[in-house]
Amino acid sequence: MAIVYSSKTGNTKDVVHLIRQLFLEEKIDVTLFRIDEFPVMNVIHYEAVVIGTYTWGNGEIPLEMMELYRAFEKLDVKGVLTGVVGTGDSGYPKFCGAVDEFKDMLYVHTNLMVTLKIELSLQMNDILKCQRFVNSLVKGLKRKKGMG
Repeated sequence: MAIVYSSKTGNTKDVVHLIRQLFLEEKIDVTLFRIDEFPVMNVIHYEAVVIGTYTWGNGEIPLEMMELYRAFEKLDVKGVLTGVVGTGDSGYPKFCGAVDEFKDMLYVHTNLMVTLKIELSLQMNDILKCQRFVNSLVKGLKRKKGMG
């Protein structure tokens, strides 16, 4: 499983590091990649991919995440389980708009399991939300392997 993320302020980075730790606690083999370290064509080689993104401008996907977005659109990734998590500021009209953009596309092209939006930075009440996010993907992985 892969977690691929981009973070401008460090908020999204904190969230994906927590999510990675929660997957490791569930004994799920997971590799964390900054977007600039991840060869996007490799998405087809993972049974599950979590995307972590901040939102830019007026609710847009950050430029550095667009190649990954397009790879999911073009490649045969119907069997890949996906989740998308992001941080944003609800003071903007399109709160976590990049999460919504990825969600809509992943729903069409992959087996989208779960999404999560975090207000600004990780707070104590977000830890439970992250645990639920991980649990949804773990259940999907177990079903995929015929274990649940």
